[in-house]
Amino acid sequence: MQSENRLFDDLVKVLNGAAGTVAGMTREAEATMRARAREWVGGLDLVTRDEFEAVKAIAVAAREESLALKARLDALEAAGAKPASTRAKKGPSDPASAI
Repeated sequence: MQSENRLFDDLVKVLNGAAGTVAGMTREAEATMRARAREWVGGLDLVTRDEFEAVKAIAVAAREESLALKARLDALEAAGAKPASTRAKKGPSDPASAI
């Protein structure tokens, strides 16, 4: 009976060694794949979420400013359209332009 227990002990040691080797190979393969994925993604010229959000906020602010300026320009053009038509009938208001 002692020899059978020794056989099982040796078999368990071999299996534990194989399991440790497989686990080490798995960790190494995972680390290699992560490194390759980082290299691949790094070459794609992607932006981070923070950079994207910052540029998005700038674009929204620029659009709002553009709309506000357009509204202001439209208001100025509407207000200036009436006097400009009456000024054109009267003649130039600047004496220097008459020279």
